[in-house]
Amino acid sequence: MEKKQIKIKTEFIKLDSLLKYSGIAETGGIAKEIIQDGSVKINDEVCTMRGKKVRTGDIVTIEELNTEIEII
Repeated sequence: MEKKQIKIKTEFIKLDSLLKYSGIAETGGIAKEIIQDGSVKINDEVCTMRGKKVRTGDIVTIEELNTEIEII
């Protein structure tokens, strides 16, 4: 599994923005599809809300891409 660490300077980042910022998705539309497919987990819980607030310490897993993102 590929592991990435993403540092944010704000209190939170929205899930769709995180996927774009980390390079997982090229556009917001692609991020929306990935999220709505149910293949994204935040702290081991499936999340289909693209506006979900992701905060420092959260682990975002995209199983179909075999990628894990830790927010630092």
